[in-house]
Amino acid sequence: MSWNLNEQEIQAVLSLEASKRYEHWIKKVADQEEVWGLWQEGGWALAGDEAGRGLVPVWPHPRYAALCADGVWAGYRPKAIALDAWLDRWIRGMERDHRLVAVFPTPNDKGVPIEPRRLERDLRNELANYE
Repeated sequence: MSWNLNEQEIQAVLSLEASKRYEHWIKKVADQEEVWGLWQEGGWALAGDEAGRGLVPVWPHPRYAALCADGVWAGYRPKAIALDAWLDRWIRGMERDHRLVAVFPTPNDKGVPIEPRRLERDLRNELANYE
């Protein structure tokens, strides 16, 4: 279940540089045990990089995802992905499909593009702190 966000926290996190938002994402996802994407009937929101690789955008909270649900993603709604499903199925699927993860895009930034296995490693390292 997502934590309660206030407007001050949202603005503070959105103003962080991308690498700091990535660290924030890792900690919050490990703590909350869910990943947020944008969904509409027919599938998940996707993006692309300059090299033509597909990117799967993800956020640590539905309010951050909702802020990006405009333009090409208008009509998409935040949807949770259980962390277990993310680690067990999504990582392999993104690798199979040769996609990267766009961690924590904002309305003004495309997020941190990262290889799925690297993201998995960073998440599992953070999760080890909870054991």
